[in-house]
Amino acid sequence: MSLLLDNQFKELPPDKSVDTKTFLEAVAHLPSFFDCLGSKVFSVIKSDINGNIVKITAVYNKNPAKYVTLQDILEAEREEHEVVWPKVGATLALMWLKRGLRFIQILLQSLADGEKDENNPNLIKVNVTKAYEQALKKYHGWVVQKIFTAALIAAPYKSNFLKALSKGEEVKEEDCLANVRQFLVNYTATVDAIYEMYANLNAELDYTV
Repeated sequence: MSLLLDNQFKELPPDKSVDTKTFLEAVAHLPSFFDCLGSKVFSVIKSDINGNIVKITAVYNKNPAKYVTLQDILEAEREEHEVVWPKVGATLALMWLKRGLRFIQILLQSLADGEKDENNPNLIKVNVTKAYEQALKKYHGWVVQKIFTAALIAAPYKSNFLKALSKGEEVKEEDCLANVRQFLVNYTATVDAIYEMYANLNAELDYTV
């Protein structure tokens, strides 16, 4: 589980503000997660996450002292862009990034909760499908949905996926899933806080791609 545990998310303060610098450092390591899923179709999500991280980082680097938290960025862009906000800049990039992060969260939580296809317990199609349907599907048009439906069929065996998460090491399933649960504590809190921030600022958009 070293792929995730090596880059754990920090515990949030009581006000649930997300420090921009530490957040960007943590998410920078997440795109490689999609390599563990095998199918090249998931490289689309990987590329999207990478691109959005780059966009947010570029904004942050312009003025780190001003953009201490992610909310600082959204509020500054709301003031600067007014009419076109939130469909602009780092606000838009983070909106899409959080959906990719939610995909990872739901997939890992589903595995940690023991959800599986009783007829094919070593397949993770059930878990990947749940993650896609809850985190991304509503934002994808018909064509993109069809592409991902094909990718779900090609989802790897659970044993291969967990081994990939462990960087190729042979780790007992229960030990790997215990590491997943440990990783999810601060990760889930961070993703939830970002979703809550978007709701509070009325920054969420529902258009499809």
